[in-house]
Amino acid sequence: MIYSWHLTMKKTIIILAAFLFSEILCAQTPADYIIRARALTKSGKAEEAVRLLSEAVRIHNDSRLYCEKAEAEIATGDLSAAIADFNTANSIEQYSGEYGLAGVYARKGDAATSMYHLEIFMKSPFRKSEKEIMLNPAFSRIENSSDWRKFWQKPWYPEIETRISEIEYYTSIGRIKDAQEILSDIRTHYQGNLRLDYASALVSLSSGKYPEAIKSLMALLDAHPENEQYLLLLASAQSGSSNYAGASDTYSKLLNMGIPDAGLYLKRAECYIRTGETKRALADIEKYLSFFPDDKDALSMAGRIESASGNNLGALRYYTENVRKNPGDPQCFIERANAYMSSKSWEWAANDFSMSLDLDPSNSEAWLNKGISLLNMGNNQSACRDFRQALKLGNRKATDYISKYCIR
Repeated sequence: MIYSWHLTMKKTIIILAAFLFSEILCAQTPADYIIRARALTKSGKAEEAVRLLSEAVRIHNDSRLYCEKAEAEIATGDLSAAIADFNTANSIEQYSGEYGLAGVYARKGDAATSMYHLEIFMKSPFRKSEKEIMLNPAFSRIENSSDWRKFWQKPWYPEIETRISEIEYYTSIGRIKDAQEILSDIRTHYQGNLRLDYASALVSLSSGKYPEAIKSLMALLDAHPENEQYLLLLASAQSGSSNYAGASDTYSKLLNMGIPDAGLYLKRAECYIRTGETKRALADIEKYLSFFPDDKDALSMAGRIESASGNNLGALRYYTENVRKNPGDPQCFIERANAYMSSKSWEWAANDFSMSLDLDPSNSEAWLNKGISLLNMGNNQSACRDFRQALKLGNRKATDYISKYCIR
C-alpha cells in the first residue's frame, strides 16, 4: 500500500516536472531562441545552436527560426541541411528563405543558382539594401563571376534609394555637410516621397536636431507603424532630446514586435536608469546577461545600478563576476574597489586598487583612492607614498591629503 502510494507520487512528480519544463520552453519566444542561438554561434558553439533551434521549431512554426537554424548549420558546414531549412522557411512565409538560399549557393560556388534566388529575393518585401548585400561575405566566392556582374547591371534600386544610401554612408562617418547637400538635391526631384522624411530624419539626427528628426519619423510611422528602422531612429532621437520615457516605450514596442536584438534590452535599461526605474533597468540587464553572461559592459552596468539603488552587496556580486571573467582589465578591479570603499571595506579596496595599478600604473585616481583606503587602515606612511604618486601623475586632489597627513 505504502509502495503503491510512493509510486503514484513519483509518477505525479515526473508528470508535473515535465509539464513545468514544457511551460518554461513555451515561455521562450522565437526572438529569445534566435538571440540565444546567435550568442552560441558567435562563441563557437554552432552545434548547440542547431540543437536549440531544433527544439524551438517543434514549439513555434516560425520562418525566422528555420532561417536562423540554417545559418547555424552553415556555421557547422552542413550546407544541405541549411538549404532544407531555408526552403521550409519559404513554405511557412513566402520569400523568407530566398536570401539565405542565395548565400548558401554562393558558398557552394554555384553562381547561377545563387543569382536565381537573389533575383526572387530582390522582388520580395524582404529585400535588403545594396550595401548590405555587397558586404555579405557569403557572396565573396562568386563576386568575380559573370552571373554576379550581369545581375548588378540591372537597375534594382530607384535613384532616390541610391541617393539615400549615400546619405546613410555620409551620416555614418560624420560627413554631415555632404549628406545635407544630397538631401537638398533630392528634395527638388522627389517632392511628396515618404522616403524623403527618412533621409531628413537621418540628417537631423546626425546634426543633433532631435525635434526635427522626431517630426519626420512620426510622419513615417503614421504610414508604417511597425517599421523597425524608423522605430530605432525614433528611439535614438528621443534619447537625444532627453525624452527617456518615450525612448523606453519605443524600445518596448520593438521588443514586443519580437525583434531578435538583445541590444534593445541594454538600450532600454539605459533609459530606465535615466528615469530612475532601477528595478526595470536591472531586469533588462539580467535578461541581456541571460544571453551573454560574459559581457563586461553589461556586468559593469548591473553593478552600477545596484550601487545606485543602495544594494552594495548586489553590486559586489556583479563586479566580482566581472573581475573573475576579465582579470586583465584594470577597470574591473577599480569598479569593485570603489564598491568596497562605499562599504568601508578598506583593506579589500586597497587590494583591488593595487591590482588595477599593477595593470595600469598611470591611473592617478586609483593611486589617490588606494592612498585613502590605506589611510583609513591606519597605514599613513604607505598612503602618503600613494598620494605623492597621484600628485606626480597630475591629480591635484592629492594636495589636500598630502598637506593634512604627510607634512610634519
